[in-house]
Amino acid sequence: MSSIRAKIMRSISGAYIRRLHIDNLDMQKIRRRWSRIGHVMMMATGVRIESDKINELYVEWLTPKGRMDGKLLLYLHGGGYVVGSCDMYRQFVSHIARAGKIRTLLPEYRLAPEHRFPAAIDDSVALYRSLLAMGIKAGDIVIAGDSAGGGLTVATLLALRDAGDPLPAAAVLLSPYLDLTGSGESMRTRAAQDPFIRAADLPDVADLYCEPHQRRFPLVSPVFADVEGLPPMFIQVGDDEILLSDSERFADACIAAGIAVELEVWPEMWHVFQMFVGKMPEARHAVNKIGQYILARWSEPPATPSET
Repeated sequence: MSSIRAKIMRSISGAYIRRLHIDNLDMQKIRRRWSRIGHVMMMATGVRIESDKINELYVEWLTPKGRMDGKLLLYLHGGGYVVGSCDMYRQFVSHIARAGKIRTLLPEYRLAPEHRFPAAIDDSVALYRSLLAMGIKAGDIVIAGDSAGGGLTVATLLALRDAGDPLPAAAVLLSPYLDLTGSGESMRTRAAQDPFIRAADLPDVADLYCEPHQRRFPLVSPVFADVEGLPPMFIQVGDDEILLSDSERFADACIAAGIAVELEVWPEMWHVFQMFVGKMPEARHAVNKIGQYILARWSEPPATPSET
């Protein structure tokens, strides 16, 4: 059973987000309203924020005290490819940075409808290559993202693999949006439980990002991709969200391809519930598990006891 705080946050945030429609298409106004979500979140203590520009994109570096030397998390924010910014996400991502003891890069990649597919992928691939050019090793990087940022994370990995670039150590996906065709079973079975997303709204979001015939492209909907050769994955998703099937189908494909994947389905949780870290215990626990997964990428395996 979810906590009292989770029930309160679910009710309040669900009522607010359900009012943020995109049908009137005043995109700047919509983005400002979405950014207010970040204003009610709490920054993690001990995390330094630095502004920068890479490839003409605004980015922020989030550096926690006691960070691992040389390791980096590239975090790609969600927002349906049409909203999202550092203002909306730095508070949440600061907690992941602290939990994983890892310096984190939070970029503002180009958004639709001004910049449609594949602009966001081009930006994330270019950022990753810029990190390598800075001397950061591919094996010292983890890529993570939530919602559309989760889809962008996988699309980035696919594009890098196909281009022959070295891949990062792992990827972390939070409620990833991996099927813009909306063909997952949970679009129906979780429709009544999901407090945030309505299945009827998703085609409008998809139309802003890409052409209808592109929705099944692997870089748009990675559930249709050949995932052979991708790095290990850690996936968290809520059991009450209509995008649940995206995570389940993608995890099954990874397992079939021999990829190490950990899938956590959180009972009574909703889309990107982790953002409410500091507001409810479930989010704090989930973020701590993300941090543990990141730390484990470079931890020494326990020594095998010698036989006597």
